[in-house]
Amino acid sequence: MVQAVNGKFSLEYLLNLLLNAGLIGHQQSLNLLAEYGAAFKNLKRAGTEGKGQPQSDPLDYVVSLKLPLIGAAEGRLIDDDVLAHLMAKDSGLPYLRVEQRELDIEYVTRLLPKSFAYRHLVLPLGLEGSVLKVGVRHPFYQAVLDDVRRVANLKIQPVILSQTNLRRLIGDIYAFNLSVKGATGLYQGGSSLGLEVSNLEQYVKLKNAAEISDDDQHIKNLVDLLFAEAFEGHASDIHLEPKRDHLLVRMRFDGILHDMYRLPGVIHSAIISRIKTISRLDIAERRRPQDGRIKIAHKDREAEIRVSTVPVAFGEKAVLRILNPEALFLDLKSMFFNPADYEKWSQFTANPHGIILVSGPTGSGKTTTLYSTLRQLATPAVNVTTIEDPIEMIHEQFNQIAVQPKVGITFGSIIRTILRQDPDIIMVGEMRDKETAENAVQAALTGHLVLSTIHTNDAPSAVTRMVELGLEPFLVSSTIVGIMAQRLVRRICPYCSDDYVMTEKMALELGFITQGDLNLKYGRGCEECRNTGYLGRLATVEVLSISPSMKTLILEGNQNAIDLKNLARAEGMTTLRENALDLMLAGKTTIEEVLRVTGAD
Repeated sequence: MVQAVNGKFSLEYLLNLLLNAGLIGHQQSLNLLAEYGAAFKNLKRAGTEGKGQPQSDPLDYVVSLKLPLIGAAEGRLIDDDVLAHLMAKDSGLPYLRVEQRELDIEYVTRLLPKSFAYRHLVLPLGLEGSVLKVGVRHPFYQAVLDDVRRVANLKIQPVILSQTNLRRLIGDIYAFNLSVKGATGLYQGGSSLGLEVSNLEQYVKLKNAAEISDDDQHIKNLVDLLFAEAFEGHASDIHLEPKRDHLLVRMRFDGILHDMYRLPGVIHSAIISRIKTISRLDIAERRRPQDGRIKIAHKDREAEIRVSTVPVAFGEKAVLRILNPEALFLDLKSMFFNPADYEKWSQFTANPHGIILVSGPTGSGKTTTLYSTLRQLATPAVNVTTIEDPIEMIHEQFNQIAVQPKVGITFGSIIRTILRQDPDIIMVGEMRDKETAENAVQAALTGHLVLSTIHTNDAPSAVTRMVELGLEPFLVSSTIVGIMAQRLVRRICPYCSDDYVMTEKMALELGFITQGDLNLKYGRGCEECRNTGYLGRLATVEVLSISPSMKTLILEGNQNAIDLKNLARAEGMTTLRENALDLMLAGKTTIEEVLRVTGAD
């Protein structure tokens, strides 16, 4: 165990931890101590010590050095999470990464005042039997813990949290609790006060916890905090689901839904009304589904939110899809793990005319693939026009048209109009009926490149689906140049990835044929990945080229997906399952993700 100087938290203690862990050298440690001492003397001499100077705190000072973390992913630095792990290991205290949704916010905020929690960076985390777990940033908090013990009248179990985790939790939960209590008190008493509806907002700048005060409107603050949490956590969707006696808030991270909060049911209508107001929906209409949009700014980033409301058993459910430009437009080459698949896709898009299809279920990344492709193709020399339902993301390089059936703008009908607009490339949101398919074929036959999506389980099935929509086989074979099916698998978190061995026996039991054991990776769970072991997602694809032999098979009237798949594999197509397994073997994803996404393929 590393001994602290005089039993106190100090820079020397932290540097000794790093030194013993092999993360810094002895001479480097001495140099840093000397530099810190000189800097600290200057602060005292200037009379600014303790006045918001982050370098005066030992932990902040080490983090500010931005030292590279040896043996970790490229670009990973020694941060407060690394130091928290070292202090926990050295002191024998548990280390935790805590999410706001895991806490009983009312209990925590009632036990300690906000000023005390902020000043000492200490936070009750909840009861475990008759013991109160209390989060601290380092092991030397005895006096503060004694105060908490007296207030709670309980046994105390200190646990180490990273300083960043603690600061964010304290800021968020007190602001969140203030908003929930204020809103509940306002609406529980049957107040007739409502939300502003005269000044409809289209652009919303989110507040953070520090900017929210007691005199702000509580519902607005609560909605801002929900948006901010989703935005900072890189959630793709927010679900607001009314239940009999509460409002369930769920968020989707990396394709998986997580329960976040259970809010008082009395504030459900007010939250939905606030969301409707800023997305320009009719707040008085609660019987019919509605769709709208919000553009938000948070810190230095912007995003669009697509809002959908629908009446359910206990009120209106709202789903808010967050459209992040950084996630919607990707570098195409980096999206493909297999270079041969990228080469095929590039050959498809190099064609001056024809139909290119992307297949997969909702949420499989089809729109991202099409948008990223269109941005690569959209040069000043070409006219790119899209037909979408709804428009996912406004992009100035595209001429984007929203489907509006009430005024006769459908996928099928608008293509005829677009052909009179001199397009080079047309993106059709979805091949969903015969009219759309026939007009897309007509556009391809008259010299236009058409990109679209189709809902099938794999690439060969897209051919069968086009014929089922009513197209003649000779039109399918002569216009479609390529099809790509895709899914998204969660990526192993690079910050906490670790090695393990899958034995040959285990692999065979899971249905994988291998010779010998497999050296694979998994994510242990850390602050960066919200303790899930996954951070971000990767595409697994199968790319089907309509080769001359494939055209012959289709023309012969054989649109059987199995026969088409067998021929495609004989010609070198890698299936979704095979591509996912390659990602697993390369240490990019896990066997659990392969099985979850590709099923029994």
